[in-house]
Amino acid sequence: METDLPLRKIIHVDMDAFYASVEELDDPELKGKPVAVGGSEKRGVVSAANYEARKYGVRSAMSGYLAKKNCPQIIFVKPRFSRYKEISKQIRSIFFEYTDLVEPLSLDEAYLDVTVNKKGNPSATLIAKEIRQRILEEVGLAASAGISINKFIAKVASDINKPNGQKTVNPEEVLQFLENLEIRKFYGVGKVTAQKMYKLGIFTGKDLKTKSLDFLKEHFGKSGGHYYQVVRGIHTSEVKPHRTPKSVGAERTFSENLSSEVFMLERLEHIATELERRLNTSKIAGKTVTLKIKYSDFTLNTRSKTLPYYISDKGLILETAKELLYQEELQNSVRLLGISLANLNTEKKKVTPQEETVSVQLKFDF
Repeated sequence: METDLPLRKIIHVDMDAFYASVEELDDPELKGKPVAVGGSEKRGVVSAANYEARKYGVRSAMSGYLAKKNCPQIIFVKPRFSRYKEISKQIRSIFFEYTDLVEPLSLDEAYLDVTVNKKGNPSATLIAKEIRQRILEEVGLAASAGISINKFIAKVASDINKPNGQKTVNPEEVLQFLENLEIRKFYGVGKVTAQKMYKLGIFTGKDLKTKSLDFLKEHFGKSGGHYYQVVRGIHTSEVKPHRTPKSVGAERTFSENLSSEVFMLERLEHIATELERRLNTSKIAGKTVTLKIKYSDFTLNTRSKTLPYYISDKGLILETAKELLYQEELQNSVRLLGISLANLNTEKKKVTPQEETVSVQLKFDF
């Protein structure tokens, strides 16, 4: 199988239970015990859980109450994002010793393009192993990695041998790997989409591959074209060192539920102040203001308004957020409020790429 497009050597590095692992690093007494970052037995939502807690079904985005119910001995730790950012910076400094093509996805994961690298090492597999070893020795944390010809496969592969492992999908293995993959393990296929696919008789990559492009577009819209491509090993997105944010936001979870708009105005002012600070730090402005409301029963409501001009000023953000707050009656008492700004002045007009038929070249040293 041949292609005129250059094949890349992509590594996806994913830290193992990052927030919880940092807490264990700083407090060794937590090691071997179930730990949840964020939440509490009465309030809040779990931001992250270590592997001991996951054995009891504790997951991120789970309420602290349910986490405590599933695992009575769980230890809740307050998140320390400044510390996580500090550790993340150390890890990224290691990445940059190998390549300048580093695309962070979050504090705990990133893509690296090592097709041409600073070490002159032709093996992406060995580079990934060396990076993981250095993170362990220099930072004290375990990382997993996926290595393949594009970002999609590398991302999927990084989850195969977690924790503290790695998986290489060589070019000649790509199609078989994707065909054997359970559909729910395809990156981007969530629970709802997976259930829809099951009803259509799609359980594995092989099943997905039997469906035509028209069939997939009919049932999944634009995503159908994406599924059609990736199951054939086609994903041309490059590693982008400078990712442009699509939105900037700030939010607060309250210790007690708020039952009236009057009580929310002061909180919204604090949130708008924080959002203004973040916008000014990044020198960003936007046109679309979104108010996020999470009720006490965890249902989520968002309300948006697009202005004819860019804003970053707290006063204008707050004025619009207030308008959105009073746009309709509250459905319940409120546990969280957030404001975000999108349609930013950093966005570039996207050009839709033509659909390409690409196959995989067999001889490529990984």
